[in-house]
Amino acid sequence: MVTRALDVILLGPPGAGKGTQAKRIAAAFELLHISTGDLLRDEVAKDTSLGEEAKGYMNRGELVPDALVGKMLAKRLHSQQAALGCVYDGYPRTTAQAVLLDGLLSELNRRVDVVLYLGVPDADILARITGRRSCPTCGAVHHVVTLPPIAEGVCDRCGAALVQRNDDREGVVRERLRVYGEHTAPLLKYYNARRILREVDGAVAPDEVFRRLREAMGNVSA
Repeated sequence: MVTRALDVILLGPPGAGKGTQAKRIAAAFELLHISTGDLLRDEVAKDTSLGEEAKGYMNRGELVPDALVGKMLAKRLHSQQAALGCVYDGYPRTTAQAVLLDGLLSELNRRVDVVLYLGVPDADILARITGRRSCPTCGAVHHVVTLPPIAEGVCDRCGAALVQRNDDREGVVRERLRVYGEHTAPLLKYYNARRILREVDGAVAPDEVFRRLREAMGNVSA
């Protein structure tokens, strides 16, 4: 358990395992796990004014503006659940968002304590994502190499035919990686200049990744 608020950012390319590791860090240190996707879905589901505004952008296929996401984030940061600190899963994505987060945390006399970057080669990312097969009926996810279904092309859980989602196709993944690299390079420079950036090999087994992440946090969590 931490003795003060601890704010940790977990960055990495699509398919690097950020969500899995962010949840493990949150559980280990009793922190609130925050992802912008979850924030948006929660506000929309609760039919709040912020959710209603965001839904308009989402329904038009547009990106929700940083300022609106910032309002949702501020609301969550001021909640009791965030009092011990947070793990930010894949956020910020740009330096503009990083500056926004800095401002929100400073209002609470807090700061980003450490930024953990999961480094995974593009070839590994492509193999991870393009090999995924999803069940359109129950949502189960298999992988043709690491988690194949018992019967090829058939969901183990419900027996429906598995599909490859459009955003799991190679061309789409390569474009996501290109965009991520374009926006992340300056973000990594931003945090490295503050000497709070730690890079961890995200290509090893999940348990080993978690061990290295905890090691990289060092005495920040003390």
